[in-house]
This record gives sequence, C-alpha cells and structure tokens, in this order.
Amino acid sequence: MEKKTRKLVAVILVGLMILSLAACGLKSPDQTNKENQPTNNSNEGAAIEGVADSEHVTLVYAEVNPQDSLMGKTAAEFKKKVEELSAGTITVDVQYGGVLGAEGDVLDTMIGGIDTIDMARISVFSLNPYGTKLSSLLSVPYMIDNRDHFWAIAASDYGQQVLNEPVELGLGVRGLFFVEEGFRHLFFNAEVKSIDDIKGKKIRVSTDPIMMGMISNLGGSPTSISFNELYSSLSTGVVEGAEQPIANYQSNAFNEVAPYMILDGHTMGACEVIITETAWNKLSEPQKQAVMEAGQAASEFNANLSEANENDCIAELEAEGVTFVDVPDLQPWRDACADTIKKATDGMEDYVKLIQELAK
Repeated sequence: MEKKTRKLVAVILVGLMILSLAACGLKSPDQTNKENQPTNNSNEGAAIEGVADSEHVTLVYAEVNPQDSLMGKTAAEFKKKVEELSAGTITVDVQYGGVLGAEGDVLDTMIGGIDTIDMARISVFSLNPYGTKLSSLLSVPYMIDNRDHFWAIAASDYGQQVLNEPVELGLGVRGLFFVEEGFRHLFFNAEVKSIDDIKGKKIRVSTDPIMMGMISNLGGSPTSISFNELYSSLSTGVVEGAEQPIANYQSNAFNEVAPYMILDGHTMGACEVIITETAWNKLSEPQKQAVMEAGQAASEFNANLSEANENDCIAELEAEGVTFVDVPDLQPWRDACADTIKKATDGMEDYVKLIQELAK
C-alpha cells in the first residue's frame, strides 16, 4: 500500500496544481475544472518570481491538535514552505493545541467575518452544517475504502470542486488543499467487543448530522461536547466513548481514560486547510502562488507521514495497554447505518458513483 500511496502522491501534486486561484462554479462529475489554472515557473524550494516585491502579510493558522501531532507537523511543514516560497513576505503564525478554540468555534469566527483567524485545518465534514454538500459525501460512513482511494479522490476534479464549494456558497472561506488523519475509529472507557456493545452508550461526536445519525444507527447516544472537554468528559463518565483517528487519539492522550478502541474505520479523517476570503485577497498573485505550492508540499508530506505514523502509534499504544478490536466483517455496520447513508447521499448518486469508481 505504501508504494501505491507514493505513486498517488505524485498524481495529487499534478491534480492540486489545477486548483483555481479564483473559485469556479460547481459542475457535474463529467465536467472538468480548468479555469484560471496557476502556473509553476519556480524551482522547488526557491522563492516565487516577483514575490519579494509583495507587502508583508501575517496569516494566523488555527490547529486544534498539539505541535508534535501529525496535523501539528503538517502545519509546521506548510509554514516552512510558505515562508521559503514567499521570500519571507508571508509569515504563518500557527496556533497549536486549540488555543484559538475548538473547530466549531474557529469556523464560526472565520465564517462570521471576524478577522482574528486567517487559516485553519478542519475536518471536511465540519462544513456540513454551513450547507456544503459535496464535502459531506467524504464523511458518509464506509464511503472510502482505504488511503489510496482517498488520495485518488483528492486528486480528482470532484476533489477540486469540494475545495471550491465554500466560495460558491458565499461562506467567506475557500479550501486550499487536502490532508488526512487516517481512518476514524470508535473508542471507549470500558471494553467493547462488537457492534452490539455500543447500544446505549453516550458517544461524543461533532454536531455534523451525518456523524450523529451514524451513532444513533449503531444504537449509541450521540452527545456533542467541545473537543477540549473530551478528555475530562471521558474520565468522569459524562460520555463513555468518542471517535477519532488513531494519531489524534494518542496525541491527545485519550488512551489514558478510554483504552479500548474498535477498528471500524467508519470514515477517513479527511481534512482540508481553508483560508478566509479577506486574507486571500490581501495576498499578491505571487504570494497566492506561494501558498498553493506550499499546500502541495504539505499534502505530499502528510500523505507520506500519515500511514507510517499510524503504525508507530498502534505499536506504542499496545505497549501502553490499549486494547484494539478488529472488525473482520463491516457489512453489519454498513447495514446498521443504511438510513444515514441513504439520507446523506440522496440526490447525489452521480457523485457517489464517481467516488466508488475512483476506488478501482
């Protein structure tokens, strides 16, 4: 899988290069997205031609995870590349560990037009409550088969439309590039061996209706609390479980209070880095190109690191006493979530077909 992933990364870099610097309209799956393609005339690692004449801009970047986490390292790579490619005319001020608020708070700030946060790494499905539809398909339970499938989606025309969708909806933000945290799994503060053991348990999820519907379909009780309160809530029994990618589970020390994880892989931890339209419009054209090229580098960095990082996390967590439960047959889980899957994909059948074909 690692060899396939490395090949896909090369495809991704080509795919991401065609992301329009000005958002284009949503199109049907058989249409391509070729308007306003940025060009890359720079050497790798060299500053973009003409960028040194740009005025200095500082971009405040919100990341809810710690600096030493997968997403923290990805943010640091993006910062390094932007500052190199912009010849220091852009400074990225990464605020790690949720100091600027939980993901929902960050989005409310950015979409609400409060210009204190310029950029953020968010879960794709976090935009669902704001009216996005294309991105919602990436959070449908059991829609994505594996990492290769995800990166094929990211490199496709559909992936570019997902990034452009917030602009088309007038949300005041735009997607720049994709990253991933690995598949999301359920974990609990008491032993869970099968789908039957989930029934009646209070499980923390975001306010995304797809995630809440999935937990309800599995027999759990979806509970919305702030991510920053999750550790204490698991410790005190306010909630009995939650769901996160393995890397985030470890970096936030949830294993200390919830050492049982069932590997259902219900969704890929698909994420995107967004920027406000206000911040984007402050950038000169060479600075915009620097941001886009840095995003390509950050995607490649993330893709190469994520799987290896996850394998290391599993080994370390097992040594610390975490119990992982494999799920040999996902069909009962898919069947249980049929209602949520149907509601989430209604009217989007053409896109679902496209996503499924990208798995081949």
